[in-house]
Amino acid sequence: MATPAKPGAFNIVIVAQGGRLQYEAVIFAASLRAMSPGFAGRLLVAEPQPGPLWPNDPRIKDDGTRALLDGFGAEIVPFDSRHFGHAYPYGNKIEALLSLPEGAPFVFFDTDTLVTGDLAQVPFDFARPTASLRREGTWPQIELYGPGYGAIWKSLYDRFGLDYESSLDLSQPDEYWKRYLYFNAGFFFYRCPRVFGQRFLDYAVAIRDDPPPELVCQSLDPWLDQVALPLVIHGLGGGRDTLPKGRLDGDVTCHYRTLPLLYARESDHVVKVLEDVTAPHRIKKVLKDYDPIKRMIYQGRGIKVRALFDRDNLPPREQVIRNAIKRNGFWMR
Repeated sequence: MATPAKPGAFNIVIVAQGGRLQYEAVIFAASLRAMSPGFAGRLLVAEPQPGPLWPNDPRIKDDGTRALLDGFGAEIVPFDSRHFGHAYPYGNKIEALLSLPEGAPFVFFDTDTLVTGDLAQVPFDFARPTASLRREGTWPQIELYGPGYGAIWKSLYDRFGLDYESSLDLSQPDEYWKRYLYFNAGFFFYRCPRVFGQRFLDYAVAIRDDPPPELVCQSLDPWLDQVALPLVIHGLGGGRDTLPKGRLDGDVTCHYRTLPLLYARESDHVVKVLEDVTAPHRIKKVLKDYDPIKRMIYQGRGIKVRALFDRDNLPPREQVIRNAIKRNGFWMR
């Protein structure tokens, strides 16, 4: 049995570029330092560089943002976009991995994540990767006369020579989406970013450029990364249950997606962490330049969103929450 890595002996990776992601990166870094003071690894901020796949320079241009990230001990790691870029920015999380330190265990987080507890105490087993199970059945979308879940997923496992049967959760009914390995790509981890990243890239590009016939009716935008991810994790010996439940996407991290969703559905503790780590003047001075953050956090719109919902009786589907926020004129991204 693989031995879990010692606490702190791993890198944390996020992706940031000019615009919304740079401000989310500041919030992530501030929350990491406030809530995980024992984290002894490196915080790597992967930044796409200009190139033919970007119509504009994607780098962080604001000196104030860079200074804050530097002050939090973040290291900016440049990477080139050779396969995705502007056309599919979710591909950043794939291509960034190939520029990270080889052989060093890593945990990737989407930048719109808040650290709410001590990451150094999470018992990662970096030989057995997993990803976020805080997801809905967003892919595939089954057509009336098209192939079902089983045929679609099996075609992908067969394409890459993976064992399909061992990926199934047999406690779930046949043709119910939870029976099939499916993650949100908000976090994932492994013992080496380049091994994980190369397989992730190979699978994603192959699915995009030459999908199995069973995918003919399926959209891959924006789902491509989440289609390839379970194949990567399964192929590298991981699965659903390699982390204790309730830690990531629980009491240690919160993948909030957008600030209106955070205020609508997350706990009082999450809201307090957000507002505490963004309160210092040096941080507020930078973050208030981004209008959604200024209005939601500093001008109190988030509290108005929060008043619309009962956290003990939330709608089961995220889209219902989003629609309610929009109807009340409070949606911001």
